[in-house]
Amino acid sequence: MSRFALIKAVLGPVMRLMFRPRVEGLEHIPGDGPVILAGNHLTFIDSVVLPVVCDRQVFFIGKDEYVIGKGPKGRLMAWFFTGVGMIPVDRDGGRGGVAALMTGRRVLEEGKVFGIYPEGTRSPDGRLYRGRTGIARLTLMTGAPVVPFAVIGTDKLQPGGAGLPRPGRVTVRFGEAMEFSRYEGMDRDRYILRAVTDSVMTEVMRLSGQEYVDMYASKAKAA
Repeated sequence: MSRFALIKAVLGPVMRLMFRPRVEGLEHIPGDGPVILAGNHLTFIDSVVLPVVCDRQVFFIGKDEYVIGKGPKGRLMAWFFTGVGMIPVDRDGGRGGVAALMTGRRVLEEGKVFGIYPEGTRSPDGRLYRGRTGIARLTLMTGAPVVPFAVIGTDKLQPGGAGLPRPGRVTVRFGEAMEFSRYEGMDRDRYILRAVTDSVMTEVMRLSGQEYVDMYASKAKAA
């Protein structure tokens, strides 16, 4: 049994009991082959809920600080996060964005599922912010379809993204797969990248029901 299967078998029932996830549109995720899951990001536990509700293992980028802790707690966290599919990347450096993009490309070229939050960071106020174009570059470079998703209710269970979450109901809603083969070879055209990104975010907004803000979440947090 793989570490992912073990974690899901042991902790999956606990997570389902705690978050009582209502899942819609799971059939939109292909049963095999590369696929990008792109959705909103409200709080830390989004990345815990997503692997629980998906049949396939979802790989995603995470802060390397989650796996470099020392002592029993640090080792347990590293074992858990890497086991559920987190790939640690130092995103604070100047080349962090490039490293994350290349990591996603490698995952997709291996025929796996790659999860991404196009906003780049958690929403500071529950609204949906402008997507960064890394999502567009990934789908155009690899040809992988994009399945938009929305996580609803996690911010009510873990306000501010800190502390232990409280029990409650979470909804995860997946939309129909989107493919952008008509733009093949245009992954360096900034207008195409913006158009593809915006079309994905429009679907995320439709699924989540969030108010959209046409600015980056990181800028809103810095204001």
